[in-house]
Amino acid sequence: MTRIAIIGFGEAGLIFAQDLAGAAQISVWDKKFVNQETAHLRGRAKQIGVRPADSLTDVLIDADLILSFVTASNALDVAEQAAPLMCAGQVFLDFNSVSPVTKRAAGHAIAKGAGEYLDVAVMAPVPPKRLDTPLLMGGRLAPRVASLLTSLGCSNVHAASENIGDVSAIKMCRSVMIKGLEALTTECLSAARQYGVEQVVLASLHASFPSLGWNDQLPHYLISRVAEHGLRRSEEMREVVKTLEDAGVTASMSNATQKVQADLPLKMASKGINYNDFMPFVWQDAVDKLK
Repeated sequence: MTRIAIIGFGEAGLIFAQDLAGAAQISVWDKKFVNQETAHLRGRAKQIGVRPADSLTDVLIDADLILSFVTASNALDVAEQAAPLMCAGQVFLDFNSVSPVTKRAAGHAIAKGAGEYLDVAVMAPVPPKRLDTPLLMGGRLAPRVASLLTSLGCSNVHAASENIGDVSAIKMCRSVMIKGLEALTTECLSAARQYGVEQVVLASLHASFPSLGWNDQLPHYLISRVAEHGLRRSEEMREVVKTLEDAGVTASMSNATQKVQADLPLKMASKGINYNDFMPFVWQDAVDKLK
């Protein structure tokens, strides 16, 4: 049975651990295992049938594949910490949303040791598609590992390049548009709500782009992503800005997107509001509570 180590037990890491548990032997590690959240997180791991490791060293023991699901700011550090602990034959899959330069630095760190490195781009939110989430993979072993993950139940994995950084570039450039649309929608409709003209604005948007769902669930979905994941998305947008600047492209819009993504959850925190307080999520209610 394939042995998989998962580093990072947040939303994506938990879903992959839970859904792969029936097809592979799973161990998980998260730095939160050493603080006050230890009992809860370890209990959650055991509940879904995976082994909570005692350390980074422990989770890597005997693993065939190492899946990194950490925050963008920690992605390179985790790769650098894992590199000297890896053995020949182990493959480090970097699922984190960081710039091509950061991915190449992580790959270089892994290459200094005995392991192999793969760049993985997650091309849609992990929920609701879970293991059906589209993944692009780059690196020398991409075809082989993509085939292995497919056999384990990941139905939408594609080896897209032999070069580390290529699929990350695809992901980062896409995020300019996707995270930007979320931020623009949040800013547009928050203002429209205050002026009492949101219905006319939405009707106009629907008339211009009738296939998108501006008259249905799209506004709720886009703003909910900012409310729930804005801080993490803001962190990713810093990597997007880096990606653009590394290519000599001025990142004016992406810098603004980074700020808007962070502002909404920070405002929620200042008012003592959690995302769950908005459920079921209706964007008008969220804007009214934060007024």
